[in-house]
Amino acid sequence: MPDELPQIRTRWSEVSGGIDAAHAYQRRFDELARQGTDLDGEARFLHGLREAPARILDAGCGTGRVATTLTRLGHDVVGVDADPAMIEVARQRDDVTRFVHADLSTLSLTAQTFDIVALAGNVVPFLADGTLVEVLRRMRAHLSADGILVCGWALPGHQPQGAAAVSPEDFERAAFAARLSLVTRHSSWDGAPWPGDGSWALTLHRPR
Repeated sequence: MPDELPQIRTRWSEVSGGIDAAHAYQRRFDELARQGTDLDGEARFLHGLREAPARILDAGCGTGRVATTLTRLGHDVVGVDADPAMIEVARQRDDVTRFVHADLSTLSLTAQTFDIVALAGNVVPFLADGTLVEVLRRMRAHLSADGILVCGWALPGHQPQGAAAVSPEDFERAAFAARLSLVTRHSSWDGAPWPGDGSWALTLHRPR
């Protein structure tokens, strides 16, 4: 692993396994794609919010699955992740999208704002404990005046191993502290009505 990409401590870093695990992670998605599984729900939802080319920040981008699809759809995308191995794999797979290794709780992309900032794929419950408010503040700082923050995560009782239990109420308190206002909630990336079966939250917030 290059020296310039140190590990940043989060809940994800406690369960991730370096470059071999990052490649294995991507291979699982590659196999699902070969089997015909629809892996583009997040990108499709985000694409429906703004016409291309929109400026989109994929915060917690992993190996770039969502970011790469959004780039192919014509958007101007930056992917950010705290896991250096995930960023390395993303860069190997996609030499068009810009991928940045950074801590979301201190993120500062100089003079860059975005039409959409997205935390997809269980980024929220894998943040470092106690950093949710600061992460949301940093995401707000990167939103344009009419931008929208989109966050999707598995709710308590359904979260992956090693992830925190983050309820909609917990998240809304953090969003309020970060000066974000709720626009709407869905229960899945296909826009199903809230609250659905209570397993998933998808929230849209605007800066206030």
